[in-house]
Amino acid sequence: MEKDDGDVESPLLAASAAAADDHDSPSSSAAGSSFALACAVVASVTSIIYGYNRGVMSGAQKFVQAELGVSDAEIEVLIGATSIYSLVGSLAAGWACDRAGRRRTIALAAAMFLAGSASTAAATGYAALMLGQLVAGVACGFGLVVAPVYIAEIAPPSSRGFLASIPEIAGNSGILLSYIADFALAGLPASINWRLMIGIGAVPPLFLAAAALLAMPETPRWLVLHGHHGDARRVLVRTTGGNAALAERRLQEIVSSVKESAKQLEASGGGGSTSVWRDILVRPTPAVRRVLFAILGLQFFQQACGVAALVLYAPRVFNHVGVTSEHAVLGATILLGVSKTVAIVVPLFLADRLGRRPMLLSSAGGMAVCLFVLGFSLRVSSSPSPGSDDAWWAAATSVTAASAFMATFSLGFGPVIWMYGSEILPLRLRAQGTGIGTAANRVMSALVGMTFISLYEAMGMAGTFYLFAAFSAAAWVFVYACLPETKGRSLEEMEALFDATQPSSSPPAPAS
Repeated sequence: MEKDDGDVESPLLAASAAAADDHDSPSSSAAGSSFALACAVVASVTSIIYGYNRGVMSGAQKFVQAELGVSDAEIEVLIGATSIYSLVGSLAAGWACDRAGRRRTIALAAAMFLAGSASTAAATGYAALMLGQLVAGVACGFGLVVAPVYIAEIAPPSSRGFLASIPEIAGNSGILLSYIADFALAGLPASINWRLMIGIGAVPPLFLAAAALLAMPETPRWLVLHGHHGDARRVLVRTTGGNAALAERRLQEIVSSVKESAKQLEASGGGGSTSVWRDILVRPTPAVRRVLFAILGLQFFQQACGVAALVLYAPRVFNHVGVTSEHAVLGATILLGVSKTVAIVVPLFLADRLGRRPMLLSSAGGMAVCLFVLGFSLRVSSSPSPGSDDAWWAAATSVTAASAFMATFSLGFGPVIWMYGSEILPLRLRAQGTGIGTAANRVMSALVGMTFISLYEAMGMAGTFYLFAAFSAAAWVFVYACLPETKGRSLEEMEALFDATQPSSSPPAPAS
């Protein structure tokens, strides 16, 4: 591995770095934050494309069925299988991030998004649809992993919560854009409208691939991990607004973390990718075991609350309560997208002030209440005659409760779990660990997507959402009992935090 002479920090340099950190000027801090923000925004384009690919089939599926003769069961498999494909992508993305780097993996994800969207839009039969969704699904898995990892490693500790919320905002914006495209193009002939809806998703990846290859820097932590200390120092200088002493201090923190990780690896007698998987799954330390439990639990509950059911099947839910007009259904679906996207802005400003736990607890409690109200309104809607006051009330309440659910989901369980998961993993395990968490998320998303129609046919639409409400309540208990606060802590402090015996008792360290 390439090394330079910046491995050892002198006492004079340490003192000057500490002094610079204490007297960091607002102008240099703003410049560094602006650079990190620009990097985070570009990385988050993967999330916009992911969201668009995820949401577009909600409105397109009816037209796909009409032209290609696809049944409800085949649509259920097609939509759910996309999540299975993204599971494969998320596992492969961790390996690609570690080998090729975070930046090149973003470019690879963009290329796959382009190929997947184009081939799906050109499909002439069910097999071609599945092939296109296979490529797009793998790309979705890459996008879900690489953007949070990249941002967690490029962001300064004081603004990491703010920047780590951007991918979720971008993903929700992508879903909203897909709903708007569905609404705007629905009036075109059925032979071309769904192809345009899906094909639009092939445009943004062109710009993302160019930006990733030409403008984005690699993350300092990946560079240090592969021995490129000089390159890492240059990136850190930019993220600290030109403060070379502060950049040196942060570089030495990363170097120390990598050296400690290497000592643990040497002590365990392993090396390479195999040892990473062993340290995560076979012989994890107590801290890593607890980190993995937190990540898997959050990813399970995020999808078990049923968000995918509303993202993918909202028109069916609204049809169930008597909203039958095509424009009214697609308009109500857009309202869901607007609620989800507008609310997602809140964590952007509050995650670094309130902390992760309060936002997750508020989100889970709100989701449980909204889903219970939605289930109740769906039950009421099955009894009154169409056009009656009770039917109108049930329809309005269902749309309102679904929109409120999307908003409360976006306050915490949408963005914060990705932020939380990417920051608590040790550096050497971060990419692969994020991939495992994302894979768990995709399994649950596939389970919801592939069973929702069958589930509501078996236990009723209302009963299905009561079940989702129960999972949301369980998510509240999980967060309260199992997750420590991480606000303000550096990435290098997380393993020590998860060695604590009481998850909620340790106060957060001040941000540097």
